[in-house]
Amino acid sequence: MDNYHNLSRVVDLTHPEKNIIYNMTHEEAVETVKSGDVKKIREIDGQFALISVEGKSVHMARSIGRPIRYFIAKLVDGPCLVVGERIDDIYEHLKSEGLDDQFHPAYTRMAPAHYITRIHLLGCPDPNPEYERFFAPRRNSLKGSDPQSIGTLYMEALYNEIKKWLQTKATTGPIGVSFSAGIDSGSVFLLTYHALRELGESPSRLKAFTLSVDGGGEDLVQARKFLESVGLELFLEPIELEASMLDWKRTIQVVEDYKPLDIQAATMNLALMEGIRSRYPEWKYILDGDGGDENLKDYPIEENPELTIRSVLNNLMLYHEGWGVDRMKHSLTYSGGLSRGFMRTYAPADTLGFESLSPYTLPNVIEIAEGIPFIDMTEWDHEKLYKLKGELVQLGIKAVTGMDMPVFPKRRFQHGAVTGKTFSEHFPEQEMAYRREFGRIYE
Repeated sequence: MDNYHNLSRVVDLTHPEKNIIYNMTHEEAVETVKSGDVKKIREIDGQFALISVEGKSVHMARSIGRPIRYFIAKLVDGPCLVVGERIDDIYEHLKSEGLDDQFHPAYTRMAPAHYITRIHLLGCPDPNPEYERFFAPRRNSLKGSDPQSIGTLYMEALYNEIKKWLQTKATTGPIGVSFSAGIDSGSVFLLTYHALRELGESPSRLKAFTLSVDGGGEDLVQARKFLESVGLELFLEPIELEASMLDWKRTIQVVEDYKPLDIQAATMNLALMEGIRSRYPEWKYILDGDGGDENLKDYPIEENPELTIRSVLNNLMLYHEGWGVDRMKHSLTYSGGLSRGFMRTYAPADTLGFESLSPYTLPNVIEIAEGIPFIDMTEWDHEKLYKLKGELVQLGIKAVTGMDMPVFPKRRFQHGAVTGKTFSEHFPEQEMAYRREFGRIYE
């Protein structure tokens, strides 16, 4: 435990070794965050969760792919800030210090992605966090409405992130892709395959892992069709599990949240990761397509009564960040949008010892996506918006790899790996059931 002042103590339980930073050392990145210069922080290239402490001031900054949580405990000589990745990490530390009587999960806070979160430890009452955005992509910045040029820019940005990761992080050993054969996982797989060949690496390092529960679901059928169409069917490896492996209650403990759609997706992801780990005890690297829907605003607006196409297209990174840190609907405990929801992807892989990357969530890729002139290209038409993603990605993949990527209708991960009957038998319909289960964790 570090003592920085007689009134302030900071405990950092995060794991700097999990950061992926390409253009500076960890120490240099921490100093950059400490400077508070948002332009310099934006220049940190990669995926990170960074904490800097100077006297009574603490600065935290994160990208979507790395979580930061914090809690302020009260000591005789002042406040103690405990920073970690998970709620249970914070709780276990407080227990070890005899401070768990102060704990409640709702009192923990999640630092929102793309902001500096500042805490000034000045004693009672508890300080309010201050936020300043360091990632502010300009909406509609790409000129023209040509799908070919925009799709190429977008896939080039994604390809560059995958290639950097292969060159600096996943330099040896096998690489798996969580593969439903949807637009997002399909594009990640094809770009990774292309990058391995371009880098002179053996594509045999690569596998496409597709989940199938009780022999059901459409994803496995779709995965075979996808890979056969591009002549790469030998890379498919089904992970076939029994429905008894689907445990949404355990998933809530892993993800530390209760949002139904996220818990359902995370339950499938956890089952897939457990299936891979059981088969390959030493497997390390996993890629996935999470973030692709958020980037191209590809969610059915009609399913959410709070949304209209105007709110989706007029708000910066709405699906990534929610309504914004200065809005009433922003949750201090959970952040918003994918900033919150990414635990559905991060936590299952991390819990099982994988090092994962979701390249669509990286700022350099999001920046291109936010620059797309969505309004001009869709004319406020829902159906045009939903079709745009497939068109842009398909054109971009062709330009970067020369391959004709098949595009299938959109389907959520939790619906593609099982039959409808199996899904309804294993997941509650009402959100309250998930909330109650989460509440039992710390009873």
